[in-house]
Amino acid sequence: MPLSITPIGRVVGGRTVVADDFWGGVEAVIRLDASYPEEVVQGLADFSHLVVVWHFDQTSADDVALHARSPRNNPAWPPTGTFVHRNHRRPNQLATSFPRLLKVDGLDLHVTDLDAVDGTPVYDLAPYFQEMGPRGEVRQPAWPGEMLASYWAEQARH
Repeated sequence: MPLSITPIGRVVGGRTVVADDFWGGVEAVIRLDASYPEEVVQGLADFSHLVVVWHFDQTSADDVALHARSPRNNPAWPPTGTFVHRNHRRPNQLATSFPRLLKVDGLDLHVTDLDAVDGTPVYDLAPYFQEMGPRGEVRQPAWPGEMLASYWAEQARH
C-alpha cells in the first residue's frame, strides 16, 4: 500500500546550493508547520541532536538509479548498489540526517550540520537517543571515509 505523507516543516536558511561537501558549521532553521501547537516540541530542547527525515525535492524521478555504480562516479571506489548510496538516486528520494540542535524558539528549531538546503521539506523528526543508535561494532569499507573526508569540513569564507 502506498504511503502518503505531508511535510511537517521546511528548512529555512543555511545553504541554497546542493553540494557534495563542506556542510560543517552550516546553520539553518527547521520551521515546523504553523498549524501545530507549540507543545509538540515541549522537552525537545533537552536534547543535543535530532534525527531528521527530509526529501531531495530539487531532483526528479529520472535521477533514480537502480543499478550498481561507483560512488560519486569515482572509479577508485567499487560499484555498489542503490541502497548502499546515501544520495538522491534512491527510489523515494528520502534522506536522514542527524543535526545538532542549537535551540528551540517556538516552532523554529535552530540546527547546525543539517545537510539539506533552504526550502527542503522535512517529513519527520525526533530527538536522537544514544540507546537507539547502532548496537555492536560498526563496520564499513574504506571508501565511505575517503569519499566523505570533506563532507563535514567547514567551507572557506572569502
